[in-house]
Amino acid sequence: MQKINSDRIKVTFLGTGTSIGVPVITCDCPVCTSTNPRDKRFRTSIMIEVSGFTFVIDCGPDFRIQMLRENVTNLDAVIFTHEHRDHIAGLDDVRAFNYVLNKKIDIYGTPRVLEAIRVEFPYIFSETRYFGAPQLELHPIDEKPFKVKGIEFIPIQVLHEKLPVTGFRIGDFTYITDASFIADEELEKVMGSRVVVLNALRNSKHVSHFSVGEAVEILKKLRPEAGYLTHLSHFVGLHDEVNSRLPDFIQLAYDGLKVIV
Repeated sequence: MQKINSDRIKVTFLGTGTSIGVPVITCDCPVCTSTNPRDKRFRTSIMIEVSGFTFVIDCGPDFRIQMLRENVTNLDAVIFTHEHRDHIAGLDDVRAFNYVLNKKIDIYGTPRVLEAIRVEFPYIFSETRYFGAPQLELHPIDEKPFKVKGIEFIPIQVLHEKLPVTGFRIGDFTYITDASFIADEELEKVMGSRVVVLNALRNSKHVSHFSVGEAVEILKKLRPEAGYLTHLSHFVGLHDEVNSRLPDFIQLAYDGLKVIV
């Protein structure tokens, strides 16, 4: 993998799709049948490399193939935004890192998210632990900043309709997915970020996600150097066509995109 200076953050978009991905099973729309690789979207997740450490935010059902595609050989922690399956379903596959690196993997999330993981993966936490189960070290977080391997994460509290979701600011980079509302005091924490990522499910309004238009308006207010839209459904449209209509500092993210902050 590409080496960067220890004081820079390298962000890799592991997946930029919605909960059912793109293409959608059985769909023959222009997006789902597109031959452009940037119209193919795994479930949403990012990888952050900084100061020699590797962190993943969310590990959905495509986690294994995302790790293989990016040739990831180290993982220091997984940080969760919320407990929906498209964001946690790949957790079992961290056991490959247990075997090769001979260490537990640190897991960070709110108490509600960690409890949901315990319910979803009971065999990991049973008293008589299954030999092949992942080895995890759970760390509860709240609204206060916390450090992982000395790197500070600032939680950004947002709402996914009524479900609390946690976005994160790391240095000059902010990542917010699965949001339909951000309070002014939380948006203030994002101000000054050089790069901001927001979810944008489709063009029309949605009950639990920002639309493309809503996300663009927030990014215009924040005015980072670069804004990226993620958690995109096939309803957004063809990648290249949509990008041509966006403000010059905003673009659709795509799987495999790498950004240095």
